Amino acid sequence: MGHTITEKILMAHTDLPNIHPGQLINARVDIALGNDITAPIAIKEFRKAEGRKVFDKDKIALVLDHFTPNKDINSAMQCKFVREFALEQNLTHFYEGGNVGVEHALLPEAGIVLPGDLVIGADSHTCTYGGLGAFATGVGSTDLAAAMLTGELWFKVPQSMKFIISGSLQKWVSGKDLILNIIGRIGVDGALYKAMEFTGETISKLSMADRLSMANMAVEAGAKNGIFPPDEITREYVEKRAKRKYTFYSSDADAEYCDVIEIDARKIEPQVAFPHLPSNVKGISVAGNVKIDQSLIGSCTNGRIEDLRIAARILTGRKAAAYVRLIVIPATPAIYRMALQEGLLETFLSAGAIISPPSCGACLGGHMGILAEGERAIATTNRNFVGRMGHPKSEVYLANPAICAASAVLGRIASPEELE
Repeated sequence: MGHTITEKILMAHTDLPNIHPGQLINARVDIALGNDITAPIAIKEFRKAEGRKVFDKDKIALVLDHFTPNKDINSAMQCKFVREFALEQNLTHFYEGGNVGVEHALLPEAGIVLPGDLVIGADSHTCTYGGLGAFATGVGSTDLAAAMLTGELWFKVPQSMKFIISGSLQKWVSGKDLILNIIGRIGVDGALYKAMEFTGETISKLSMADRLSMANMAVEAGAKNGIFPPDEITREYVEKRAKRKYTFYSSDADAEYCDVIEIDARKIEPQVAFPHLPSNVKGISVAGNVKIDQSLIGSCTNGRIEDLRIAARILTGRKAAAYVRLIVIPATPAIYRMALQEGLLETFLSAGAIISPPSCGACLGGHMGILAEGERAIATTNRNFVGRMGHPKSEVYLANPAICAASAVLGRIASPEELE
């Protein structure tokens, strides 16, 4: 019996001649990631275990992206604690201040994660890197501490689900809509501890931005990881970024899957996830007319330059509706600079937008866009749980950048087609 791409990557990071779903393995880690919320806990556990040196200073990435620039004394202390550890350990990949970006946009952009890698991160959306053809999954801070000490971690090999997507995308439909549609189909536990493998003619034409966005939200279906077979689009993206060798893996023709789901992309319109689950999905044709107070365009799901270009295209010559806060967050300094050079920031400013430095703050209700009681936001983020972006009696609706931009202009959830 053959192996899936997920099984092949895991096996390549062990000394085992064969592995199978359900098996417990110890595997070598290529990159271990922490941020300003999760890294302090990991560092404390590292100290408790009498750790002196991390296993490899080039394979630990600490990114202070959640509550920075420091929003209060506690966040300042957290960042100081992580910074001192990074300096002590002489870590190659430490990011804060002017070079920090949203971690899951920054690491692929900088060539730190690559195809074929095994990546763990003390952040649930570490699964983003599956868009590159890597095995990437979120872990707890104590697991991060173990990886920092030993360079290894134990895993249970997941079963794999295959999603075969065919057909051309409708106008204004993106990878975000595909993954929302999938989560709506299978539910928030529909892929529990499974690998979600995305294939098909539609997938083969998706941009890297769309692939990363889809892999990012695999965890919202309960998945262990999401993964895309790497191809020439992947190669074009990573060749100019990679500073070390990488490997393209693909699933064998006789690989075994616990489920195979075929989807016709032609039937998918822009999607909106209603409160309070990413699976509470409706098509825009029936989701419109919900009044909003805030529109957020950014995050590790949709803060890349491609996303900002789409939003700017819709916002050109238009303004956000009265009493709607439009917040735009470029995901990294490089994306911010590109948006500046391309005139996108001017478009956003003219539309009345607030432009934030790269930050995760608004997405998790930390800062830069907190909701008050009774307020509603539409956002390109990945979660809409109760209280996710602020008050427990606020509401969050998830959508793609085009829907969020059009909604900001009209003051209600709306399709860009209403502006044409």
